[in-house]
Amino acid sequence: MKRALAESERDVLTGLPGAAGARDWLDAAGRDGFVQAMQVSLQRLQTVNLAYGMSGGDLALVEVAQRMADFALEELGPEALVARSGGAEFIIASPLPLSRARWHWLAEALGQAISRPMTLDGEAIRLQPRTALIRGLTGEGGADLLDRLDQASLELLRSPARRILWADGSHPARGQSAASLEAELIGALHRDEITVLFQPQFDVASGALHGAEALARWEHPKFGRIGAETLFAVAERGDLVTQLTEHVAQRALAAALTWPNTLRLSLNVTAEDFALGRFAETMGALIRNSGFAPDRLTLEITERTLIADFEDCATAIADLAEDGVRVALDDFGTGFSNFRALKALPIDALKLDRSLVKDIARDRRDRAIVSAMIAMARALDMKIVAEGVETEAQLGVLREEGCDIFQGFLRAGPLAAQDVTVLAEL
Repeated sequence: MKRALAESERDVLTGLPGAAGARDWLDAAGRDGFVQAMQVSLQRLQTVNLAYGMSGGDLALVEVAQRMADFALEELGPEALVARSGGAEFIIASPLPLSRARWHWLAEALGQAISRPMTLDGEAIRLQPRTALIRGLTGEGGADLLDRLDQASLELLRSPARRILWADGSHPARGQSAASLEAELIGALHRDEITVLFQPQFDVASGALHGAEALARWEHPKFGRIGAETLFAVAERGDLVTQLTEHVAQRALAAALTWPNTLRLSLNVTAEDFALGRFAETMGALIRNSGFAPDRLTLEITERTLIADFEDCATAIADLAEDGVRVALDDFGTGFSNFRALKALPIDALKLDRSLVKDIARDRRDRAIVSAMIAMARALDMKIVAEGVETEAQLGVLREEGCDIFQGFLRAGPLAAQDVTVLAEL
């Protein structure tokens, strides 16, 4: 399914495949068998360009591209296509035989991920996407499939109240959209359907296991495994994020308690976790009740989380840091790098997004950017964690540049808690 893309097939701004690359990918997928796609349109982008200039619009496009790429990797895996097919239009496609219902609520969850606040010139803005969905016909070429998506997108333009439309005019069965999953999630929290896997993290210099990042998964009895991005989007719709975070934290802390005490645990937290103003108190209680040493715990927060409410986040983080909990700024270097956070918050580590690591072994500019970020972290007495390391060449560059920790499929994908213990003993 995968093929190398020529530079001429890539969008210069986002680095994603362009329209020609998307068409070729869809052609190949159609020949191989099943394919389904969605076209995401950002209909307010022109307003952003008028308000913040073309540079502001470009920053917004880069941020949306990153959110889409992260979402596709989490939910669909590395074989999925993410492309920029036009000025304010993107394509996601997959060769996986997913049901119509799942494809529909994946579109809903992606819409939520895209519409989260982003900052331009110090102001928070939201882009509300419209999404056309399609399942390819047998033997249908990429050009025809894209044309059908375009027609559905035009119909969405004429229907301001609609956000999602199937290109064939049909709809998923009643009760099968993301909205129906909210009620199911409440029960899933009590039926042990929400599980936790762990992404191992390794010391770059020695190769020793350093710890692991907890990753939530929903083992849905009908749809199969649902990734964290969609899981938390469903929880957000149902106002269940706090309960979900507490559930995942409890499971992860209990599991990590069985590990060698040299290993660290990382937990992801969201903007919604801070919204009630009791996050430090709640998390502190969870840590104490678990018996897990707080100085072995790292909380990973994204810049998007900080955008939502910087002051509340800063207060909670400072309170937890007093107990020994460490903080890592996740996805650093993508979207809007918040240098205010580096100065104002007790941050211990910066996590480089996989998009920064991907080409460091063959692109001198990417390597220079990573090198500069590592130098800045050193000057601020912070560690650097690199995500998405898949090749020895990437790891070699990170080692030469002085990166501290790495994670990625080069050494291990997500594991069950007991497998982390086994890995530590190797």
